[in-house]
Amino acid sequence: MKVIESSDKLKIVHSDIRGPVFERAQEMTRQGIEVMKLNTGNPATFGFGMPDSVKKALLENADKAVGYCDHKGMPAARQALLEYHLSRGLQDINIDDIFIGNGVSELAPMLCDSILSAGDEMLMPTPGYSLWSNSCYLAGAKPVFYRCDEESDWYPDLADMEKKLSPKTKAVLIINPNNPTGQVYAPELVEKVAQFCRDHELLLISDEIYDRLIVGDVPFRSTAALAPDIPVVTLNGLSKSHIICGFRCGWAVISGPREYTKDLHTNFNKLCSMRLCANALTQLVVPAAMNDPDSTIAMMSPGGRIYEQRKAAIEALDQLQDEGILSYRRPNAAFYVFPKIDPKFNIKDDRKFARDLLEAKHILLVGGTGFNWPDPDHFRLVLLPEAQKLHDAILDIGDFLKTYRQ
Repeated sequence: MKVIESSDKLKIVHSDIRGPVFERAQEMTRQGIEVMKLNTGNPATFGFGMPDSVKKALLENADKAVGYCDHKGMPAARQALLEYHLSRGLQDINIDDIFIGNGVSELAPMLCDSILSAGDEMLMPTPGYSLWSNSCYLAGAKPVFYRCDEESDWYPDLADMEKKLSPKTKAVLIINPNNPTGQVYAPELVEKVAQFCRDHELLLISDEIYDRLIVGDVPFRSTAALAPDIPVVTLNGLSKSHIICGFRCGWAVISGPREYTKDLHTNFNKLCSMRLCANALTQLVVPAAMNDPDSTIAMMSPGGRIYEQRKAAIEALDQLQDEGILSYRRPNAAFYVFPKIDPKFNIKDDRKFARDLLEAKHILLVGGTGFNWPDPDHFRLVLLPEAQKLHDAILDIGDFLKTYRQ
């Protein structure tokens, strides 16, 4: 019997969030060692519970989810999503422009398969969420990374985007609010990205899953609302806003002139039909969730868990910044911050740094290269533990770095 060889498409795929350092953390947990898992934005791990509105909708309607549903998604769920996106300023969309999937993690590969052929390229941010680069690789295409500028609050560098353009470029991705940096792009910046796509006749993809998790009055506009005249695919979901990551509930909205998006609709229909339907139980809670913004707003407001945890993280990070251990840009959305380790610590391998930190302090995090950042000098922190525990964990990372060298 021959050894079963790996597909060439998987050789470059990586997921550091659940990679070898995570596996070591799992082993430590089985040994009875308590590990603070700051590797993934999974609120349930830290005691967050689903809103009562979601629980009620699930329990009272479960019998409606026994059979296969519409391959695009249950009509009531898509109607609720349509109303939401219309309220966000999207124009000329209808229920048939909305496709529900098992999380954005399912829809991203479906989208890449819909638009990319072997050898095609897609512009995407660095740092950025590795789901998108992996989906591009699996479609047989090439992710081309444009740099986001740390000195400009991690905004996309439009000049670098222009440099990375080629005849093979098919689409541009932005992640706004951003994972892993926790930044929100000003509408004026998003309009410039849209103009870039308009000028070069490219599809614009906007991952907006954190659009309801913004602190304070930071301005946010949905990309498709700012660019109704070009093809845009908006991705969103309930995993983070309503604390139901395990439900795997995401959706895609196709907008823009229909003469440009006809094939995209056809391809999404094909792929949705292949997998029969998305999780029907999940879709039962969509109307209730979209009609319950208050539970999300409460988390992000003074006194709410996310607000207070972010505040505690900023206090600890400011202390480490004052001590010259790291620098960072204050996050204003999502659950994340992306600090830079001071060069004096000579970090040459951020995966080794993450492994050594885990062994010494029992803190699990992901190095910046796990988010396609080219240098081993950053890491992503997840701001989900209770405020004091998070504050102490960040100071523990600082204590570790004070004596750590590579």
